Amino acid sequence: MAGPNLEVFKFAVYVFFPVLVFLRYGDPEWYRSNVIPYKERIFPSEERTARSNSIPTNHTAVRQELERIKAEKATRRMQREHEASGNSTASEEVKRMV
Repeated sequence: MAGPNLEVFKFAVYVFFPVLVFLRYGDPEWYRSNVIPYKERIFPSEERTARSNSIPTNHTAVRQELERIKAEKATRRMQREHEASGNSTASEEVKRMV
């Protein structure tokens, strides 16, 4: 077999490899310069999100938001149908729904 020198080498790798990785990637300056900008690209802050202040927080606000979304979808659907058929009564239905 390989002998005790191989065992000492393997032990040194098992012990010192994680320590060296921690020293390289555990540095706060490296974290700030490499990880934080990448994280900001993937997960934008709340200030940069479009609707961060208008997220519904209670049951009634959620229901109102769902009704608003359904009304917008119905309006778009009616407009598409109107454009496809060229029917003037569809525009009246859109006005009536809004």
